[in-house]
Amino acid sequence: MALVDLLNVSKHYEAQKILENINFHIDEGERVVIVGKNGSGKSTLMKIVHGSLDADEGERMTRQGLEIKMLSQVPQFDVSHTVREAVEAGLGELRTAKIRFDEISTLLATQFDNNELLTEQSHLTTFLDHHNAWNLDDKIQRIMHHFMLTEYETKNITLLSGGEQRRVALASLLLLKPDILLLDEPTNHLDVYMVEFLEELILKEKFTLLFISHDRYFIDQVATKTIEVEDCSLREFNGGYSTYLEQKQELLRTMAQQHDNLLKLLKSENEWLRRGVKARLKRNEGRKQRVLQLREDAKSNPSKIRKMKLELEREAKHFNRGEGINRQKMLFEVEKLGLTLGNKELIKNFSTRILQKDVIAIVGPNGSGKSTLLKALLGRLAPTSGLIKMGELSIGYFDQHREMLDDNLNLIETFCPHGGDRVDVQGADFHVYGYLKNFLFPREFLDKKVGSLSGGEKNRVALALLFTKKVDCLILDEPTNDLDIPTINILEEKLQNFAGAVILVSHDRYFVDKIAKKLFIFKGDGTIEESFKPYSEYLDDEKELLEIQAMETEFANKPANITIAPDTKLKTIKLTFNEQKALEKLPLEIEKLEAKIDELNTSLADPKKYEKIGITVLAQELENTKKIYEEKVDELLTIEEKVEEIEALKNS
Repeated sequence: MALVDLLNVSKHYEAQKILENINFHIDEGERVVIVGKNGSGKSTLMKIVHGSLDADEGERMTRQGLEIKMLSQVPQFDVSHTVREAVEAGLGELRTAKIRFDEISTLLATQFDNNELLTEQSHLTTFLDHHNAWNLDDKIQRIMHHFMLTEYETKNITLLSGGEQRRVALASLLLLKPDILLLDEPTNHLDVYMVEFLEELILKEKFTLLFISHDRYFIDQVATKTIEVEDCSLREFNGGYSTYLEQKQELLRTMAQQHDNLLKLLKSENEWLRRGVKARLKRNEGRKQRVLQLREDAKSNPSKIRKMKLELEREAKHFNRGEGINRQKMLFEVEKLGLTLGNKELIKNFSTRILQKDVIAIVGPNGSGKSTLLKALLGRLAPTSGLIKMGELSIGYFDQHREMLDDNLNLIETFCPHGGDRVDVQGADFHVYGYLKNFLFPREFLDKKVGSLSGGEKNRVALALLFTKKVDCLILDEPTNDLDIPTINILEEKLQNFAGAVILVSHDRYFVDKIAKKLFIFKGDGTIEESFKPYSEYLDDEKELLEIQAMETEFANKPANITIAPDTKLKTIKLTFNEQKALEKLPLEIEKLEAKIDELNTSLADPKKYEKIGITVLAQELENTKKIYEEKVDELLTIEEKVEEIEALKNS
């Protein structure tokens, strides 16, 4: 039986149907993402799985003793707790289990044939293994460090911001590791480094996960299955976001209805994803091989590490150079800017020019000063040193607090403050409903007060209003927060078609990769680096440089006079019989799998074939074949690394 089964479940709110006769299950080890428009029922489905919301009809079945935990949008804490105590809250059972395990281990030293103690120890071992709770204190320190909570650990929990409190709640749930973890937009309020840590932790510790997210790279990295909520029903897709796009596109091709606009959007999104992500994966494979080779070379010549580092740094400088003279209109000229808030120097000695068609993403860790730079560009914060010269320009500003909206006005009054029902959008005249339906608002929303809308709906209103303004420059602070993926796609399209400059702060790697042509990277020490690389590629290079630095340190600290006799080492490193056989047959197997993948992709692109065989059957076979292919490639690479190490030892 699955961990949770929903059978023929329906849920209504008054006259509105949310879910109608749906079936859903989640098995141990699955990581399922729920996608769909805001208001489609994603959170409702999650709460029914959690058990905190009852279905109107149908049945919910769970495995006996199942522990399900959900990250709350507004976490509740004991107001007397410090941050450290709040993170550790709920871990008492794990600590008790570890103490009891140690006690039993001591007793068994003298009572080794006590079956009762052996049985209890076995149960405790299984429990501690499942929760990975053998070194809780180390895990607590690691999570607090990566979520930037260490500096607050003795602070009262009530003094933290809402975003910081969500990080505390998330850290506590990750440490607890329940049977099923439910996360609603877990990457909100996390910077890109925290998101990458979260991805690594979820994968490494094999969480069973049900989550909602608009972070498409996070979905692609983490999800094993995608559930789309649409028209009160569920549709299941294998894999993460890129696989969902492929399967959804093929599914739409087989349907009789007109889906021209959606197909166009999906095709554009999928083509961009292929260009960006697949090229990135290819680069990463090459990067992996370079690092492996570097390690081998470093055994005989550690100076090659420094050479590799210099090559990477030169490459970064090449990307950071502008090409030719840019004669676009200058909007901002920043000269030796310095900004200090309290005792913290957020920006020091930063100079740049922002031109009329620049699309700039401001990225970096939380608290490093990104939003502060926006306020300085807007003239809301005076520089501590240096200056900002502004050209003649008008600015449209989108902030996380949606200050441009009046909660007391309805949507028609918001978009037509002088009466009527027409709105001018970049020189084109629209009926207000005709314009707002592009932002996924139904007609019945026109009379709704802004104050009655959800956070995501308010964000959509604010963005729609922003694009009605005649401005030279858009400044956006975390525009994708609280948005669903369909709305983010609309935002991306609007920004790509905008004729002026765009300056935005975002942690959404996919969004930044797709939109930005230039990066301002806050390093966390007051310095700002400029780069023309895609953000995900910059992050990959940053990781590689850190790995090289770690290797430099390792070789610098290694005693110079300690050597290992080659013949002694050779005795312990050799190919097994099975490895030798695998080395002979794996290349042919991989070649056949590559041909099979090409054949399946061709079938998925041919309506005659996928209509005859079935798109779901083909997609599943493709997913299984890819999985086997990746396993075979990993096996071959591991054996080849071992062969190279043996050869290096023979030649040393």
